[in-house]
Amino acid sequence: MKHIPALLAAAAVAAMVLATPACAAGLDGDWKMVPEKSSGIELYNTVALAITLTDNVVTIRQTWGGGRAFRDTVTLPIDGKVHTAAVRDRVWPTNVFMGVRMKPGSVRELSATWEKKGEVLVVTEKYPLLVSQGERSLTTEHRFVLSEHGAVLTWKQVRPTRPAATMPTYTFMRADTRQAYMMKLADNWAIDGKLPVQAMLISLQGLANAGGPRLYFVYPEKWDFLFTPSVLEFYKSKHRYAFTELTTPESALSTFRQYLKGYVVWDRNVRTSLIVAFTIAGLEKAVVVSEDLIPMVEAAGLKPVMDLRGTFSGQSDVQIYRWAYDRYWDRCSREFVVWMGGEGGKIMKPGVADFGILKQAFFTDLSTEPADSAEYALAKKVMAGQKPMSMVMGWHSYAKDKERDHVRLASSYGLRVDGLHTLPNMSFSSQTTVTPGFTFKNNHNVQPGVTYTPGKKVYITCVQTDCLGLGAWVKPGRGEIPYAWEVTMNWVWLAPTMLEYFYGMATPNDYFIGSLGGPGYLYPKAIPPAMLPVAVAKARDLMKQLDLNVFEIMDYSEGATVEGNSDVTPAVMDAFYAGMPEAIGFINGYAPSHSFMVRDGRPLLSFDYYLSETRLEADAVDDLKELAALNAARPYFLLMHVRQWSDIRRVKGILDKLGADFELVPLDVFLRMAGTTPTFKEHLLMP
Repeated sequence: MKHIPALLAAAAVAAMVLATPACAAGLDGDWKMVPEKSSGIELYNTVALAITLTDNVVTIRQTWGGGRAFRDTVTLPIDGKVHTAAVRDRVWPTNVFMGVRMKPGSVRELSATWEKKGEVLVVTEKYPLLVSQGERSLTTEHRFVLSEHGAVLTWKQVRPTRPAATMPTYTFMRADTRQAYMMKLADNWAIDGKLPVQAMLISLQGLANAGGPRLYFVYPEKWDFLFTPSVLEFYKSKHRYAFTELTTPESALSTFRQYLKGYVVWDRNVRTSLIVAFTIAGLEKAVVVSEDLIPMVEAAGLKPVMDLRGTFSGQSDVQIYRWAYDRYWDRCSREFVVWMGGEGGKIMKPGVADFGILKQAFFTDLSTEPADSAEYALAKKVMAGQKPMSMVMGWHSYAKDKERDHVRLASSYGLRVDGLHTLPNMSFSSQTTVTPGFTFKNNHNVQPGVTYTPGKKVYITCVQTDCLGLGAWVKPGRGEIPYAWEVTMNWVWLAPTMLEYFYGMATPNDYFIGSLGGPGYLYPKAIPPAMLPVAVAKARDLMKQLDLNVFEIMDYSEGATVEGNSDVTPAVMDAFYAGMPEAIGFINGYAPSHSFMVRDGRPLLSFDYYLSETRLEADAVDDLKELAALNAARPYFLLMHVRQWSDIRRVKGILDKLGADFELVPLDVFLRMAGTTPTFKEHLLMP
């Protein structure tokens, strides 16, 4: 047997031996015990570990307790052989209130083995103990498991003298682990259902996250943004967050009571009163509640700051918002305003409300349709009062106006739209930072100095629009074929860890592009001409930060998807070509559009096909073949927009049926070939 130089408690031995070549680096560092997930430790209450591993030799420092502590440090080879450690102290640290003591001058025999290919370490320890009836030998099996993402270490002691169900088990997290809470939200957003509770919780989130990310929600499976469960795991694995789950509104209120000054009551009979209540919540640090929730918040010690019941009875939306504007507008942010639109009637999905409350934004869902003259006039007043290039968060009301009305009006004041109303957890994500050393690196396919010469065939490329968070990103098939994705570029400063999440998951076939129309969602034709170069310059700066060299424009300022004119003008393209010299090309449209041009080998191509989620695959195949027949010259460059709900395997199934005349290529290669061999007819919207 080999001797080790100092006494090592079993916990320390087991933790250090856990290292294998694959996971050794994961063990290094300081570990602290999670009391609520660990067996009780009498007197000392806790145990901490510090682990350093080099060349399959580990040094472990263990500290039981705080000011009154038992400490030990040892260095041990990880070789599976039996080693001995001298016993120098009588303390048996797992429970000093039991009549059990170590025998100073004796030795411990320690050996370690691996199970499950290095995922579980088993350390067998044999040593003498002194009890009231004398000396006896005890053998303990210590089982240590490092979690899949390396953030949690679990130590379980298996002793023949202890029942299996009560074996001492200790859970450790890294000492630099960030503490936060999470909660699962129900899939019920009706005013006469669970919306009152959901709205209260979302307002609580905005207030609880003031000054730091503390509360995260996992949204239902059918929520617009599908990624909340996956992002939760990302925060655990990459950013060392440890989340404690809250299961009731009462527990959430109790946990974050210190961040609240009161509550504001909205009127269930007047839907718009809830939107006004969100404005008041941010300004007064108050959670929003319906009448039936008042007993719960008062039991938590909260006092009313505003009661809107009956205040708006019989009033129109514009009257209600004028009331709110007159009382609260001057105190609200000029950097952020929230359009709490989306669904109407009895349904409201206020996912972005937490962020608006955090930023003390003014909330509204005023119509931006000019025919709605009264609401439109107040909407203009609200937007005109914001700083140029500031953010319009949320989304237009599906019950009042159209997306194109909303974005056109915002663009006319040089404001950036960032949707949707269902955008979740922004009060949390906006306060997290990327992993040290992380850089945003795109998967470029075009190599400098290489000539890309197209053949006599149909080249097709796919762009999944409606941004990264919706639809296909977390569905099967991503990475199987070349695919381009819109990037919500403002997130690089607004929520950088969200972009780290996407960039870190990207496969070599995932190619990111800048969008949409400017530094955010804007219509370039609606931006005042003097402001357009400013908007393009801001978009260019965001593209540089995100390693993007293709930019997408969508402009529906002149009417509907099909009946309107989504073409771009020479003045718009002059601004983009001059303002984005690094861009290798531009794309345009949503449904098929008709703007095409090339300048110095850098093309502008519009979508030639829109693949909706409802189009039968066989019909889509016939559509694409017919387009190829109508565009008989070769090469033919077919740019396809994939609607966000079509997953990639469906797209691949369609492309696989097109035949040998078609070739799928990455977007940047597609644009480079189109720029050098343009077969499209140049066309722009002339003034």
